[in-house]
Amino acid sequence: MAILIVCGVDENGHRDIIAVEPMTEESRSSYVVLFQNLKDRGLSTPRLIIFDAHSGLVSAIRDFFPGASWQRCKVHFMRNILAYVPQKEKKSFAETLKEIWLASTAELARKRAYDVIDSYAKRFPKAVQCFEDGLEDSLAFYTFPMLDARKNMIERLNREIRRRTSVVGIFPNESSYIRLVTTYLMEYAEDWSVSKAYLSQESIAATLTTAA
Repeated sequence: MAILIVCGVDENGHRDIIAVEPMTEESRSSYVVLFQNLKDRGLSTPRLIIFDAHSGLVSAIRDFFPGASWQRCKVHFMRNILAYVPQKEKKSFAETLKEIWLASTAELARKRAYDVIDSYAKRFPKAVQCFEDGLEDSLAFYTFPMLDARKNMIERLNREIRRRTSVVGIFPNESSYIRLVTTYLMEYAEDWSVSKAYLSQESIAATLTTAA
């Protein structure tokens, strides 16, 4: 089984974990339950949602949060692309891709992307096709220029969860797994509540203005 974790940043720039839901399969129905619960608890349409490109997730977000901007997670996107690249070439190609999303503007990012497409289309045709198909979705964050594109809190959480649960190995039941993950996430949330803001007030103000 898997656990769905939803993190958010509030109007004061502070992070929090707003949902922890078990999921037996990655499907639209699983995401519908998740988003309905969030709406029932009072979540209004977020300004920007970052996630992978699972079709069921995309469909559910469009139904429950129409008008929200959404960004394809660059980490997951890179994994999808690199699946079509030979092992010995993965590291260098990954570094090339990262330079695209570190560009100072969307225009420069697209220029770098098109250069990559031209340079690697014959060497890695499937990887380049995957890249082209998801390119624009991976550039959505440029609409919010005050956001730091290097921030990625969910991937760090995922790594820590995998590390902690792998120590246990096999859990006796679903509840024990959820308890361990939830306990760990509560610790993280407490640390976030007393740490400095994840996003500055200037960044939050600019994001709200841009989304409006």
